[in-house]
Amino acid sequence: MIVGLCTVELYIPDGQSLKAKRQVLLSLKDRLRDKFNLSVAEVGDQDLWQKAVLGLACVANEGAHVNQVLDQAVNLIRSMPTVEIVQCRIEML
Repeated sequence: MIVGLCTVELYIPDGQSLKAKRQVLLSLKDRLRDKFNLSVAEVGDQDLWQKAVLGLACVANEGAHVNQVLDQAVNLIRSMPTVEIVQCRIEML
């Protein structure tokens, strides 16, 4: 069993309130869960309007599959016009 963890630090340029930030993140988290069946949670910077840290987790039998799924998830995040990726890190356990 391979567990892949991806930590993504995001900048939300249109985040003028915590409510606006939550709307953007809720949409993003739902898309990631629906498309890739990932576990997704906001794991840092909850009190900042324009910054967020998301944690993504994937479990599979092969490391190549885990890496592929997490790469595709990061590409989906990059394609979203409402957020910018500041930093991204993928770890395999």
